[in-house]
Amino acid sequence: VQLQASGGGLVQAGGSLRLSCAASGRTFSSFYMGWFRQAPGMEREYVAGISWSGAVRKYSDSVKGRFTISRDNAKNTAYLEMNSLKPEDTAVYYCASGPRVGNFYANQARYDYWGQGTQVTVSS
Repeated sequence: VQLQASGGGLVQAGGSLRLSCAASGRTFSSFYMGWFRQAPGMEREYVAGISWSGAVRKYSDSVKGRFTISRDNAKNTAYLEMNSLKPEDTAVYYCASGPRVGNFYANQARYDYWGQGTQVTVSS
């Protein structure tokens, strides 16, 4: 499975962006998906995760109520809709995938495949 993240850019505080993660391979629909981010000088942190069916969606406290994770298995694509963006959301955003996540969406070691990252910059 190869993952390609896109959709990042520069946006003003309060604005919105939608990130996409396109996956290759026939197993996408059976894999969990997650989004993580890494700000300069910081460790990579969990943002959101979604089950293979889309029925379960989990968020970190810092983005809950502002971000929405979704997926379209027919298009082999996952999305992260980001609203009410804040300067502290500035980071490189990574999508990740794998069959072993279970309920451990925030555990990076549970993800087997990672995209290359897309830069999101929020200006104040």
